[in-house]
Amino acid sequence: MILHDVIAAAPADAIAIAAPDRQPLTYAGLAAQIADIGRALARAGVAPRDKVAIVLPNGPDMASAFLGVACAAVAAPLNPAYKADEFRFYMDDLKVRLLILEQGDQTPARAVAAELGITVLDIKPKPEAGRFDIPGANGSVSPRCPSPDDAALVLHTSGTTSRPKIVPLTHANLTSSAKNIIATLQLTAKDRCLNIMPLFHIHGLVAGVLSSLAAQGSVYCAPGFNALKFFGWMDEARPSWYTAVPTMHQAILARAPRNAEIIARNPLRFVRSSSASLPAPVLHELEAALNCPVIEAYSMTESAHQMTSNQLPPGNRKPGFVGRAAGPEVAVMAPDGRLLGPGEEGEVVIRGPNVTTGYESNPAANESAFAHGWFHTGDQGLMDEDGFLKITGRLKEIINRGGEKIAPVEVDEILMEHPAVQQAVTFALPHDKLGEDVAAA
Repeated sequence: MILHDVIAAAPADAIAIAAPDRQPLTYAGLAAQIADIGRALARAGVAPRDKVAIVLPNGPDMASAFLGVACAAVAAPLNPAYKADEFRFYMDDLKVRLLILEQGDQTPARAVAAELGITVLDIKPKPEAGRFDIPGANGSVSPRCPSPDDAALVLHTSGTTSRPKIVPLTHANLTSSAKNIIATLQLTAKDRCLNIMPLFHIHGLVAGVLSSLAAQGSVYCAPGFNALKFFGWMDEARPSWYTAVPTMHQAILARAPRNAEIIARNPLRFVRSSSASLPAPVLHELEAALNCPVIEAYSMTESAHQMTSNQLPPGNRKPGFVGRAAGPEVAVMAPDGRLLGPGEEGEVVIRGPNVTTGYESNPAANESAFAHGWFHTGDQGLMDEDGFLKITGRLKEIINRGGEKIAPVEVDEILMEHPAVQQAVTFALPHDKLGEDVAAA
């Protein structure tokens, strides 16, 4: 299956994308926009395997641009807040062929593109959410239809300690992940997601946008996250769910009491949390404040987002656990490649149709990450008797205090149980006798 099939399967007159201060866009309108982008890229000489950088504000145009580029070439969405040296690194590393910007946006990406000899296409938004004029859209050249194994999206892993790695995700990876999320959350055409996640990130692109459209539902694309505006968007969008990271949930939770009427007027079917561990106290408070289940999931870029998830009622959801396998195979492995049993701690490994087949141009990273027939996540964890996974830390972040191994996440969880603590982070500090000691903020 390819991304184009996702859009083509929905009723033409159904709403696909909505946004603040824009008219709703139907699936027919979205299909027309995707076709416009494909013709514009073909006319600009962009081939199917060429990478097209997208630097647009968060919102509906970013959503439709991602889909349109991915259907004709390889989409490379970049954070619009990057500085010039960051744009230079990412665009050069990806060998970007073309850059899509909003007309009049004097982002540093524009000057970097000129410096690197990259063609720029300026879009001009129309009244409908996700519709825009793009130079070359009326051309007669049509792009080649991609295959499921063609790359549709490239993203960099976060490179805090080493050079970021390029993760190519195919049409098959992305559509498989969207199907997994649909099955987990029982999404239907009646569902609408309020997307507050950035659309240069796998969480927003796949969980927020792609899974909603693959379910033939709709997505309300907010212009980024703003805790002060969240409940106003909720009242306008009337969503059945939203997905976010824990820091966003905490900001929403802080403002929930003064927005009780809006919450009562717009009952949510569920709330989803992913991309970082959600402290159990926050989960319980969020469920009470929003009067719906909070479904915590475990995800990463290399798996095109979702790997495990807790379950909707009447299924089980366990605070402190990130759920059961929800699409790919998930296991816990010893350093020698043995798969471990319930309660045994080791590295979390995955495999399945939503998992990338390898980093781009990085044989050393592929050799270590794709060993023993599984992708190695770098996360440490264990499974209980029910197959629910608990993440106990990152292998590289484990604190070695005089030979005693301490997982920062476990200390975080204990600190978060104290009523005076809203957020906590545990880390290692150098120690002259122990090597490392435990510190927390």
